Amino acid sequence: MSMGYRVVIPARYASTRLPGKPLLDIQGKPMIWHTWQRAQQSGATQVVIATDDQRIATVAEAFGAVVCMTSGDHESGTDRIAEVVGKLGWHDKEIVVNLQGDEPLMPPLLLDQVASALRDRPAASLSTLAVPLQDEQVFDSNAVKVVVDRNGMALYFSRAPIPWKRGNFEVKKSDAEGMLRHLGIYAYRVGFLKRYVDWEPTPIEQQESLEQLRVLWQGEGIAVDVADQAPPPGVDSPEDYQRLLTSLA
Repeated sequence: MSMGYRVVIPARYASTRLPGKPLLDIQGKPMIWHTWQRAQQSGATQVVIATDDQRIATVAEAFGAVVCMTSGDHESGTDRIAEVVGKLGWHDKEIVVNLQGDEPLMPPLLLDQVASALRDRPAASLSTLAVPLQDEQVFDSNAVKVVVDRNGMALYFSRAPIPWKRGNFEVKKSDAEGMLRHLGIYAYRVGFLKRYVDWEPTPIEQQESLEQLRVLWQGEGIAVDVADQAPPPGVDSPEDYQRLLTSLA
């Protein structure tokens, strides 16, 4: 059933840690095919692969995907998606979900959920998902934390433990109860993407190295839902790729 949103899958060949990542073999198919299949199984009305590399475009078109060629100068997937919505002429009120090309096991229901989270909150410019934080992730800077208000809107994202549990954290005692870990899946309104590309990076974004803080800095709202299920890890490194292959063996 159509959920009234589109999916764009940014896919770069020139990954620093794992070059050619979208074309890596997983059970006889390239990674980008698996990610595309997940999106096809969601409620999206259209799925587009956005890439700056003809090798990826050729493979994607061969298995039937819609491909949009984009600039090689984009610093983030959000910038690449903004180019896609401009090229394809999508309306400002439409919702677009960003599914990274290195998420071949993303549950389709989470794409529906993040799109619904934005549709249900007219005041938000984008939405994202979170899961309960685990104790071993409290002091892990790679596990991004998020604090929300009573309406499920983001107050802040950080690589540091937030909220700071003064009695425990000062003695380095892990206590993740009630804390949330941010998942890197987003839904945007097209009109927001058109504004976003004109914004310069902000101090807090650069200090935390978290792109979503640019949005809060500008005073725009980010809706946060707790995911209906935790997705498997994406593929960022050769070690991640080997773990994925082992898990599927």
